[in-house]
Amino acid sequence: MKMIAVIPAYNAEKTIEGIVKESLRHCDMVIVVDNNSKDKTAEKAFNAGANVTGCDIQGAGEATRRGIEYALKFNPFIVVTLDSDGQHNPREIPLVTLQVEQNFSDVCIGSRTLCNFDMPLYRSIGNSVISTVFNVGSRKWVKDTQSGFRAFTKEVAEKVKIEENGFGFSTEFLLKARKQGFRIGECPITCIYNDEFSQNSTMNPIKHGISVLVKTIEYRLKEVA
Repeated sequence: MKMIAVIPAYNAEKTIEGIVKESLRHCDMVIVVDNNSKDKTAEKAFNAGANVTGCDIQGAGEATRRGIEYALKFNPFIVVTLDSDGQHNPREIPLVTLQVEQNFSDVCIGSRTLCNFDMPLYRSIGNSVISTVFNVGSRKWVKDTQSGFRAFTKEVAEKVKIEENGFGFSTEFLLKARKQGFRIGECPITCIYNDEFSQNSTMNPIKHGISVLVKTIEYRLKEVA
């Protein structure tokens, strides 16, 4: 049962080494997609044991897409995606993969809303609004549509095609998976946030939230068109 972790990374030289090493304790392979970093992210990821590939087009969606395509070359049973900045704890990979391993879900989201910790208010509000738009009319409510910590089967990796370059891919991926009949589950994870916006994201959180919301609305409208 081959398991491959895909980690999109941008200027993550401070965190990537530890994340790769811990991920390799739970996965057969770790693929780091260096998203045009200006620091030593690629070098440190490689030295830690990752397979490193490049991505010259800036964007979390594009980097994730390329990482998944790369992973499929190695015939994985499960693909795991997680962030490179230390917000996701790779020790929790077994929690996120369990439902998929036991065939309870085709996609399992590591949900920040199912665990008792303090998510910054601006993120909590934004996540709630986006998730509400995502869930309207759906029989099963997905609580954390924005978590990048996910596990999914090879079939999902092959059939759900990411087209969005930016962070809108997070809901695009889930909407397409749901439309194709894949089962989406969630499990509680922890998440670490810093006090400063710039330490949590390279993009202003308000602009980030609005851009993802707009993309989510666009994809929902396409569903009913």
